[in-house]
Amino acid sequence: MGDSEGPIDVSRWVVFYPIYINSKKTLAEGRRISTSAGVENPNVEEIHDCCNYLKLPCLVEPHKAYSRDFMQRGRVRVQLKHEDGTLVNPAISSRKALMLKVAELVPKHQGRAKKQQESASTSGATAGAGKSGKSGKKKK
Repeated sequence: MGDSEGPIDVSRWVVFYPIYINSKKTLAEGRRISTSAGVENPNVEEIHDCCNYLKLPCLVEPHKAYSRDFMQRGRVRVQLKHEDGTLVNPAISSRKALMLKVAELVPKHQGRAKKQQESASTSGATAGAGKSGKSGKKKK
């Protein structure tokens, strides 16, 4: 086959659902790594960006659903090996290694850092407002 310029066959690429590294899910629900190594609620875009950072060819399939939970939409296909069997990135030799590396990188993702800053600033403001709203007369 070689370097022919045709459509890329992604059917041999590894399938990566966000639920595989979600620390909020159980093994029965589909988590594949330990909770300590996992990430809280990762999404497809974060996984895609991490795979790009690792210089692994990847493709987002947004309409595909996870079989155990059809409400979980989206998956990423990742190429770990070339046609001849050589590794694309020598540091990542298996699906498990890919999952662990992506789970390590997702918390450092720029979009996630912004979300955490926003939630920290808004939660502090609402916590104080909630306490002051309780004062007043009791209803009979």
